[in-house]
Formats: sequence, structure tokens, C-alpha cells
Amino acid sequence: MYFRRMNVEDDKEIMIKYRKDAFAVSFGSEDGFGDETNYLQRMSEKVVKFPDGHVIVELDGIPIGQMELHIQEFEGTSIGYVNLYYLIPEYRNKGLGMEFIHYAEDFFKQANVSEYHLRVSPTNLPAIRLYTKAGMTKVREEHEKYPLWRMSKKVT
Repeated sequence: MYFRRMNVEDDKEIMIKYRKDAFAVSFGSEDGFGDETNYLQRMSEKVVKFPDGHVIVELDGIPIGQMELHIQEFEGTSIGYVNLYYLIPEYRNKGLGMEFIHYAEDFFKQANVSEYHLRVSPTNLPAIRLYTKAGMTKVREEHEKYPLWRMSKKVT
């Protein structure tokens, strides 16, 4: 697998498609995705700030996934945050998710944070199994538009 930096202008169709599918997988529909233009604007800003954290994942030159990683404040501490791990359906459950996690953990090590978090729908059991296998633990339940579990892992 190859992790290449996103180019929002060139990759916008893939980014929107993948992000919408991630919403559908997590919450049953893409309704919570919101406005495409706003999403692309936010991504443009994040790609500039964290270029190696916002990548399109390719296999043999074909886009098969997307990752969105950044650093943020959480309860007074800088942490790594996984905003999105996404693989297209035909590549799920083939062991590739661990490669995403290794990439993310290397990114967070280079950013000198001591832990990272992500949030996952409690109904997304394959994702929860992957995160648990990778050593993540549930921190708490959160409720915004949807119920979510916040999970974390120390960066070693």
C-alpha cells in the first residue's frame, strides 16, 4: 500500500465519496455528512497544516482508502486524533486496517504526542474489533448527532 498526500482539488470526488460512505457505514446513511463545499474547505485547511496526516491510500496505483489524522487539544493536552480511517468495501476484512494503524502511529510519534484518540459508532463492530486488536481502549461514550465511543491508545 502507498500513502500519498491528498490534493484536495484533484482528489475531491474520491474524498467526498469515501467520507459519505464512511457515514453510511457508521450511522446507516450519509445524511450527517453535511455540505460538500464546507467539507472540502475544512480539508484544504487541514491538508496544509498536517499534510502527511491527510492521505489517499493506493494499492497498485488505485485509490482504495483515505486517512485523516491531525493533532488537537483534549482536556488540556495535545493528542493525536484519527478523524477517518476508510477502506473501500472490497478491501475490508483483509488485514489492511493494521497498516492504517501503523501509519497513524508513526505519524503521531513524529508529532511527539503521548496518545491518540478516535471516535467510532458503537454499531461498527468490525472497526471496534480492529481498534481493540491494535490496543485501543474505550475511554467513554459521547453523544453529539449520534452516539459514539471515544477510544484511545498511548503512543510508544
